[in-house]
Amino acid sequence: MTLKFPLLIDGERRAGSSGASDEVLNPATGTSIGRVAHASTTDLDDALAAASRGLREWSSVPGWERGRILKEAARRLEANLDAAARTITTEQGKPLAEAKAEVTRSAEFLEWAGEQARRIAGRTFLGREVGNRIDIETHPIGVVAAFTPWNFPMALAAKKFAGALGAGCSIICKPSEETPGSVLVLAQALLDAGVPRSAISVVFGRPDEVSRYLIPSPVISKITFTGSIAVGKLLAAAAGQVMKPVTMELGGHAPTIVCGDVDPVRVADILVQRKFANAGQICLSPTRFFVEDSILEQFAKRFAEGARAWRVGDGLDPSTQMGPLANERRVEAITSLVDDARRRGATVATGGERLGNRGFFFAPTVLTNVPGDADILRSEPFGPVAPILPFSNDDEMLGRANSLEYGLSAYVFTNDPARATRMKDALRAGTVGLNDVPTHLPEVPLGGWKESGYGTEGGIEILAPYQKTKFVSAR
Repeated sequence: MTLKFPLLIDGERRAGSSGASDEVLNPATGTSIGRVAHASTTDLDDALAAASRGLREWSSVPGWERGRILKEAARRLEANLDAAARTITTEQGKPLAEAKAEVTRSAEFLEWAGEQARRIAGRTFLGREVGNRIDIETHPIGVVAAFTPWNFPMALAAKKFAGALGAGCSIICKPSEETPGSVLVLAQALLDAGVPRSAISVVFGRPDEVSRYLIPSPVISKITFTGSIAVGKLLAAAAGQVMKPVTMELGGHAPTIVCGDVDPVRVADILVQRKFANAGQICLSPTRFFVEDSILEQFAKRFAEGARAWRVGDGLDPSTQMGPLANERRVEAITSLVDDARRRGATVATGGERLGNRGFFFAPTVLTNVPGDADILRSEPFGPVAPILPFSNDDEMLGRANSLEYGLSAYVFTNDPARATRMKDALRAGTVGLNDVPTHLPEVPLGGWKESGYGTEGGIEILAPYQKTKFVSAR
């Protein structure tokens, strides 16, 4: 059966007015599962008009009621867990267990923002002169344009829907055309829970055309984006031309430091699981493994054994531990990085090749003896490849760890508290795991340093990117 993935504008599911569409592929088979509609400028104008009305309607709903509606949407999403997870796995490829965890996390973001919506408050204090009162009011920033990627198609959209809607904004979301169904499922749960039809739109199309049309529109007040540094810079520059605030969660290339005082077998087992989750297609994924000389051989041997044993297959198969890459482009990119490292003298301890003759599968890969000029040490791999690098001097290693433009996350494994503190303080990243590789929970603010972005999503600040203040002085 061929599925149709329509636009969602003002509560109506519809084909794009131009008739343009793209195929949506199942990455496990490489075959088409349906077509996604593309929005024309006429469709985008309709979405903008609806969002203007939606802002007026939704922002007038008391925060307490907005919170109730978001929490009801979370309940509905969880009630639809199995079907929603199958949608994610079919169009993105990750194992069904990971897809179910993503649906749950999406619901948690909605619930968290619903709670925070009930805590929106201004403040009042007396001015410097008798009879002067000062009020600081909190208002929704306006209509939000959100651009979301394919690696966590529901959860990364849910963070943005949750923050924007919790603050009282309306939102137009442009997800990836490769994973359209996941966001449509999320949006439907929000509509069914009581969010006004006009407050939510989901549109698809050529990313550059949609962004060029939405960002300068006078209707749009805020831009939020999750994706690559290169695209983030383009969107931020476009927003800067019209002085609109942006939130950017961009790429990472996380240094993962394994010190000689840990059990190398135990830590290797932990990091195999973290590295190959979602086939390594996670901005927070550990990607550069700095291992102290004294345990390098044991760690690399165990890590390669774990990678070799990792079960790769269709995400709908319950025995699968790692699904396919999301698309052919990722297979080509990972192949290029591995081939470059091999040409420069790296050893492929395991993997290093495409698997099968259908779908977008790539073997979990471990590289050792990686030279410093290999592309994989400079470019975010965003795939199932782990370069293992020796170190003997902390300061020299930390210089290498901090040498890139990326600053999203970093990880340290050591049993020495003083060493952990020194490294934690030295690492220039927005997220640091000490004997841990954390994921993004709703209750914590996530944001990058350096070129990995600016602004945060989540935490008690989850609504803040979507709010503005007004200072009122009354006599």
